[in-house]
Parts: sequence; C-alpha cells; structure tokens
Amino acid sequence: MGLFSIFKKADATPAPSDDDEAARLAANSETERQQQQARQREIARATAMKIDAIESAMTFDIFNEPEPAWGSQRAARPARPKAAAGPDTQALDDLPTTILLRDDDLPQQAVAAETAPVVEEIAILYANGQGAVAEQLLTASVAEAGGDRTVWWMLFDLYQVSGQRERFDNLSIDYASTFETSPPPWNAPAEPASASPGWAGLTPTEAFAGVLDPHIDAQLERLRQAAAASPVLRLEFSRVTAVEPAGCALLLDTLRKLQAQQRELILVGADALAALIRGGIAVGRRDDTEAPWLLLLELLQLLNREKEFEETGMDYCVTFEVSPPSFTAPHKVATATAQKVSVSPDRFMLPPLLEGQLGPLLGQIQHYADQYQTLVFDCSRLSRIDYACANQLHASLVQLDKKIEFRDVNHLVTALLRLLGFADIARIYPHNY
Repeated sequence: MGLFSIFKKADATPAPSDDDEAARLAANSETERQQQQARQREIARATAMKIDAIESAMTFDIFNEPEPAWGSQRAARPARPKAAAGPDTQALDDLPTTILLRDDDLPQQAVAAETAPVVEEIAILYANGQGAVAEQLLTASVAEAGGDRTVWWMLFDLYQVSGQRERFDNLSIDYASTFETSPPPWNAPAEPASASPGWAGLTPTEAFAGVLDPHIDAQLERLRQAAAASPVLRLEFSRVTAVEPAGCALLLDTLRKLQAQQRELILVGADALAALIRGGIAVGRRDDTEAPWLLLLELLQLLNREKEFEETGMDYCVTFEVSPPSFTAPHKVATATAQKVSVSPDRFMLPPLLEGQLGPLLGQIQHYADQYQTLVFDCSRLSRIDYACANQLHASLVQLDKKIEFRDVNHLVTALLRLLGFADIARIYPHNY
C-alpha cells in the first residue's frame, strides 16, 4: 500500500486488510521503541552533564588548590597507549568490548578496551539510581548483543542486586540457550538496608589451606576473636584439599556461632569445599560422625541453595534415619571469587552503597594507605556507587603513589569505574561469571 494512499478519502480506497494493519502496528511499535531508547539515552547524557556541573563545584570546594588534581570539570579520558610494535601486539583501543569486563589473570594483560556507548549510558543511569531505565536499556541491548556477554552480565548483576529472582532465572534460560553454557548462579548480595551499611574498613580474613583437621582450631579462635570487633568477616576455603570429620565439626560449630551473632560473612571457595565434602560421603553409609554431612548442609544453607539443601537433607535422613534440619535463609552472606594472583589479605571492605558524599570514608582510606603499599579494595558487598562519589574516590586515589586493586566488582560498577578512568590508576577485577 502506498504511503500517500493513507491520506485519501475513505470512499476512494478500500479498507486496509488485516495483514496491512498488523504490519502498520508492528512498524509503529518498533518506531516507538526506538524513540523511547533515544529519549532514555538523552536522559542519561543530561544526567551526566548535571552531575558534571555539581561535581565540578564540589571538587573545587574539597580540593581548593590552584590546579585541582581532578580538574574543575570531568577531564577527557586520556588516549590509551599503543602496544609496542610486533607481530603479536595489538593496540589497546582495538580490543573487543568483551575484554572490558572480563577477569583475567592480570588486568594489564586483559583489561584495556574502550567502553561501548550503550554500556556507558547504562552505567551512568544505574549509578544515579535510575535502575528501572537501566534495566530497560539492558533488556533491549541483550537482544542485540550477539556474542558480547557484557550486557548480559550487567543485567544478571542488576537482577541480583535488586532481588529479582524470577527475572534472573528467565534470563538464565536465554543465556544458556544463546551461549550453550551454564548460566551464572544466583548469589544476591546482602541488601544495603541489612548489610551493616555504615561499616567500611579492613576485613578480618582467615584463609584455610591443606587438610581441614583439628589443627584449624587456632584459626577458628582468631576468627572468633575478630568477630567481637568486626561486623564483617572473610573466610577463604579455595586452597583446602581434604577434610576430616573432626575439622568439619570444629568449622561447623564456628559457622553456627557466627550466624547466631549475626556477623556478615564473605565466603570464598565455599562451593568447592562443599563439593570436596560431598565426595567423601555416601548415601546409606553411616560413618562414625554426622559432622561432614551437617557441615555440607550448613554450607549449602549459607550459599542459599535451598533445592540442593533439601535434596541433601533427604539423603542425610535416609543415611542416619533421623529428621533432616530445616532450611533457613542465611543472614548477611555473600560470596567472592578465589584469587588468581597473590595479594595481601588485608583488604579494605567498601560498604554496600556509596552515595552523595564519601565523608569519613576518605579519611579511613587515607589511614589504610598510610599502612600499606598495595591497596586492595574488596567490592564484594558494593552494590552501587553514584557518579559523584566515584569522582571523589578517583580524585583521592590519583594522588596516592600506591598500587591499587578493586576486587570482586559487579559489572555495573565496573563499567562506571572504567568510564571515569579508574583503569588508568588501578587494576579492576570484576567478579567471575
């Protein structure tokens, strides 16, 4: 049907067919979708410009020097250096976007690509509390992403941070179908409202290695003492190679006490430890002690794997002819990625939400920097940092002559940090998917 025939008198042309009408409605719908995305992008750009103006005045007040370290406006991102000439080298600007948010062994070898414009816009929107609009853009971008998983990972993180389990599961089905691989596991971080929001600082850490046997009692005692002064504790199990029933009993008792005290836990390698324990037990074989079974159930509960907990509970019931324990949702538990490189265990834990002004946090970071040559920021609890806070943090860190790392960063925050040039002063390790 010709374009101008639409405007002819009703008696001069026959009524459009159902197929023509459906095609017209589909075209209008697509046009409206494109216009909506364009408006959303304009909102993101306008938001960024407003924040630039506010941040510029704020920076001048905070860093009242003739030539501020961060500048009176958001500085243009410096050009990425080109790799040395050679047959196996590649300009950093030419790396694909998928490298941008991937955690490789060393960030200087893997993280160097410029951010795609849509990723930058989404990062700005999310950083400034416009999660619903960011979700709409991410949903549309996933459909157009092709083989690039960056926007998929950002959408997974958005669903986890906002507690949208059903949408996360639906996206997991699409992800598995698209990439023919297992989707990321559900591991929602503790909500900012219930995750010790005012606390930040050095995280007491105990790293268990080798055999989990009675000798871990000394480590568990240190952990219990640390719990008296710190609301957040980090337990690493990625280097455990074997377990003994006595060690299982000791660890089980400590984990239960920490949960009773409502301490917030960051677990590293808990899934690997659970698999190790599962390999040493058998359904129907009644061993001398139930400790390995009970520790396995405790770990599954801490990992919030209710279905697997219930299945293992039934196996436990069959084996020992007793009622299995009931599943209880874990209290303030998050997981983090096992380290691929050796870093100091003395990490500085960032809070779940950084918004408005950093305030006393800058003083705590400076105190941390006075004690350590390498600064490791643990972002496993960090759900969101807004644009202004990120700029303040960059302005503070750029003045330090230190090695800096950001660990276990969600992909939404990672995109913002890269947009603001953090990759020029620090190594950024997003959490693994």
